[in-house]
Amino acid sequence: MSAAAPAVGGASLTSLFVRLKLSLMRNGLKGSSKRRAVWITSLVISLLFSLFVTLCLAMLHGHVHAGTVVVLLAAILALGWTVMPLFFPTGDETLDPSRLVMLPLRPRPLVRALLASSLIGTGPLFTLCIAAGSVAAVAHGPAGIAAAVLGAPLLLLGCVALARAVATANVRLLSSRKGRDLAVLSGLLIAIGAQVVNFASQRLFQQGGLAALEPVEEVVRWLPPATAVGMVDSVSNGAYGTAAAQLALTLAALAALLWFWERSLTSLMVTPDGSTLAAAKPEKDRGTGSGLWSLLPGGRTGAAMQRTLRYAVRDPKTKSAWVSSLAVGMIVPVFNALQGTGSVYLACFGAGMLGVQMYNQFGQDTSAFWMVAQTIASPRDAYAELRARAAALALVTVPYTVLVTVVTAALVGDWSAFPAAAGLALGLLGSMLCTGALVSAHFAYSIPSEGAFKNVAPGQAGLAWLGIFCGMIASAVICSPVIALTIYISLADDPGTLSLLALPLGIAWGTLAAWAGIRLAAPAVARKLPEILTAVSKG
Repeated sequence: MSAAAPAVGGASLTSLFVRLKLSLMRNGLKGSSKRRAVWITSLVISLLFSLFVTLCLAMLHGHVHAGTVVVLLAAILALGWTVMPLFFPTGDETLDPSRLVMLPLRPRPLVRALLASSLIGTGPLFTLCIAAGSVAAVAHGPAGIAAAVLGAPLLLLGCVALARAVATANVRLLSSRKGRDLAVLSGLLIAIGAQVVNFASQRLFQQGGLAALEPVEEVVRWLPPATAVGMVDSVSNGAYGTAAAQLALTLAALAALLWFWERSLTSLMVTPDGSTLAAAKPEKDRGTGSGLWSLLPGGRTGAAMQRTLRYAVRDPKTKSAWVSSLAVGMIVPVFNALQGTGSVYLACFGAGMLGVQMYNQFGQDTSAFWMVAQTIASPRDAYAELRARAAALALVTVPYTVLVTVVTAALVGDWSAFPAAAGLALGLLGSMLCTGALVSAHFAYSIPSEGAFKNVAPGQAGLAWLGIFCGMIASAVICSPVIALTIYISLADDPGTLSLLALPLGIAWGTLAAWAGIRLAAPAVARKLPEILTAVSKG
């Protein structure tokens, strides 16, 4: 092996990796005309969008706030390159350097080769177009143009090196269950980020436009790799000393990233994977009745509740659904309240998001449901199982619904409507627990274990949408008495004590609806158990 290592020099290794990357891209298009069409279409769309954004940025040339826009855009671009490998680790197989640990390669030539091959693809091409448009927006005069020629490649190299360094340092995480959980939750973080950007942009233009971002830009222009664009802006403005400092900071940061990347590669090549090592210590006994689990009821009810709650913590798909519902259910009423368009009744949105978690209760078990099915021999057993699952949901959703209502009422400043809003939200939650039990019995479908964004097995999408649609309509109908009472209270000039009674009436109605739904669904579950078992095992 020692004799083989020098056989591949730095330059030849770099060219070899570039050819390998091109071969991977070319071979990925073979054998499937559909895959080839999708790749070509995505490439054309990316190119057109890149050219459009580049043209828009170039049109900012001469604008008074052009420097502010492009410097912040460079920082956002670098942030995207940093987090995307963590969210979508399977998007590029070359991001996994652990595939190379058995080859006789030295880390430093390997870093150069991986960096060169990383510059090939639609992502780097898009970044280069954005970088070119950004420097074109702020470049003035011969010195500015010369700085732009240097600044655009430096921004691209900084973004790619940052992504590679982060991916290499976290490669063990990306291949573990926690890494898959992180990928599943990426859609949630992107959705939250979109809401934050929307809210921030509205507040921004209410407070004076782009001028309000100048203090932020003055700080960001000294954070690599955004310093590459800041350097071009400084040269164009005649601040050559500042430009020299920003250029030195950019080069120093790039060198530090490459050094950190090399150290991570070295550690990866010489450190064994923890999954191949025997456990050094015996695992502690974690009984079902220890810790907080001991607070749950005993018998079948407690066991089923614990199973449901453990799914929410450990299963990536269930965890994603729960976290998404909890986050979005709070974001929508809070952000609307902060924007001045909120209402305390928007707390019902969170109750609706969480109520959907009752739908397809058996599908989340997938093929493991057969073990639960062995314990269901009568409608009484089915009733106990459904009741325990609903109780596990209520253990989280009821306090959460009250919390969202309290926060929304505090932000809106409408405490007089709090009893009616809380009663409506809890009544809606109980109605959705009712319909969720019925939908779980009549519209069961499988949730595939593979694929972060595949939540329905092939051929069952229509069944899933039909169950959700029918359940939503039925929930509105079941909750209609509470809705009518709430409308009357909100329109009445002096509802009196009826407003205070709305909360206990909503709680009572929701509890009655949930009990009735579970009672009606239990015989159907016991009768259709083989059919449900077949449906949920298809994934």
